[in-house]
Formats: sequence, structure tokens, C-alpha cells
Amino acid sequence: MIQILQQTSRWLAAHASLFVTAIAVLTFFIPDLFVWVRGTTQTVILGIIMLTMGLTLTTGDFRILARRPLDIFIGACAQFLIMPCVAYLLVHVFRLEPALALGILLVGCCPGGVSSNIMSYLCHGDVAFSVGMTCASTLLAPMMTPLLMQLTAGEIIEIDTIGMFLNILIVTIIPVGVGCFLNYTYSKKPSFPTIQSLMPGISVICLACIVGGVISTVHDTLVARGLMLFIWTFAVVFCHNSLGYLLGWMTGKVAGFNIAKKRTISIEVGMQNAGLATVLAGTFFAAQPLSVLPCAISCAWHSISGTILAGLFLKTDRKR
Repeated sequence: MIQILQQTSRWLAAHASLFVTAIAVLTFFIPDLFVWVRGTTQTVILGIIMLTMGLTLTTGDFRILARRPLDIFIGACAQFLIMPCVAYLLVHVFRLEPALALGILLVGCCPGGVSSNIMSYLCHGDVAFSVGMTCASTLLAPMMTPLLMQLTAGEIIEIDTIGMFLNILIVTIIPVGVGCFLNYTYSKKPSFPTIQSLMPGISVICLACIVGGVISTVHDTLVARGLMLFIWTFAVVFCHNSLGYLLGWMTGKVAGFNIAKKRTISIEVGMQNAGLATVLAGTFFAAQPLSVLPCAISCAWHSISGTILAGLFLKTDRKR
């Protein structure tokens, strides 16, 4: 039974984008399927995702922050400068309505995504650098995300910076900390590696539940306003994500990084923790229900685009 669960977890990790997209499509046709994923339930599910991240981190991963301070500093600056600025630019270029603008700005102000570490591994990037960047941006998120949202979205809606700080602290830092503590305490137990091997699958299922909950919430609006709303929003998400990859790569080039590190910073900057953005949008912008739509699309698209980009990097290696 355990072997079946481990195989399932590996399959879900390898096909995360396909699984999340399939759940989104299924929920569109059966909107009541994930109607229960709202409010506190949604927050708990994100907490589980962050717990799975903590269970895979070791003290060695955090030592990277001390051993490679310059690399991490450059990566963190790129993360919290490029994506919010690009989001702000796109909001005005595409003339997005306030709800959609809030969603894309929130995605831009969030830390790097958890699955970026997997993508860095797949494309022969600098995995240690990737883990270090994810750790740094996640630790900085409670301060940086509310601050950046105040700067970029304060003209659209009043931002509850204190509430957002506390919420991010509860759903990211605390679960990650608990996971790290459990890993440090029980890592030598024979059964613990088995538990760790199931975490990627659990994380993907939880992310799919969050996306399903969002599709359930905005279903009626999507149907009422037609396909153009989805296409227009996807176009903004696509540009935001793609420019993140490109500008992340250019940052690495300017910093004199080698190929592995340039690939990693590109992926880390372009792939955001859209799951966190989704929960924050549902919690703090409930009066603007469409704000969760760019977040949900980003959840699925960032996984798809990350897989595509990793494949392109590998194709470049084969040509060489």
C-alpha cells in the first residue's frame, strides 16, 4: 500500500501542471465539486502545503543563506523588485478593472513558489541556490508582501497591512517552522523518509483543491462574462510570468552568474507562490471576488510554464 502511495506521489509531482489543470476544467463543469474550499478551509489547505515544504527542508538548507549571502541577496532583490514592478506595469498597460488588478498585483508581491525547486532540479540548475532563494523569499514575505501591496495597490483599495502580515505569518512561516522542527527531530526515524516521499503528492493535491475552490467561486461570473474575461486575464498572467523568467535571466547575466545559477534565478523570479496569493485574495479582497481569478490561473500556468522552460533548458544542453 505504501509503495502505491509513493508511486502516486511521484506521478503527481511529475504531472502537477496536468493534474491541477484537469481539476480546474472539471470544476468549471461541476462547480459544486470544490465549493467547500473557502475561508478557513482554504487557509488550512495552504498551511498543509507549507508544512510539506518544511518537512523537506533541513538545517543544511538554511545554512545556504549564510554561506552564499551575495547570491541570496541578489535573488531576493530580483524577486521583490521585478515581479511587483512588472505586475504594476501590466495593470496599467492592459487597463485592468480593479478586481483583476488586485489579483495580478498580489501574485507579483508574493514570494517564490515551492515547485520552483523541482524545476531547477529538472533543468540542471543550482538547486542549493534555488532552495536558498525560496527560503529567503518565504521568510521575507510577511514583511515584503503587505508593504509592496500597499505601494502598488494602495490606490485601488485600502490594504490591511497588519492583518496581511499576521495571515502570512500564520499560513507560511509557522507551518514551515513546524515542518523543519519535525524534520530535525524525527529525520533519523526509519519511517520518516517514507512520510517525506508522500509530501510532493499531498502538496499537489492541496494546490489543486485551492484552484478548484477558486473556479467554484468565480464560475458564475466566468459564465456570465464569457470566454473573453478568461483570455484577457490569462494574457496578463502569461506576460507577467514570461517577463519574470526573462528579467530573472537578465539579472543573473548582469550579476555574472554561471548558466546553472542563471537558470535558477530565472525560474525563481518567474514562478510565484500563487497559492498564497489565492488565499490572501479570498481573505482580504472578498468584496472583489474576481481578484482570485488571476491567482488561480497563475497556480496552474506557472507549473505548466515552469515545466516548459525546464524542457527548453534541457534541449539547449542536448544541442551543446
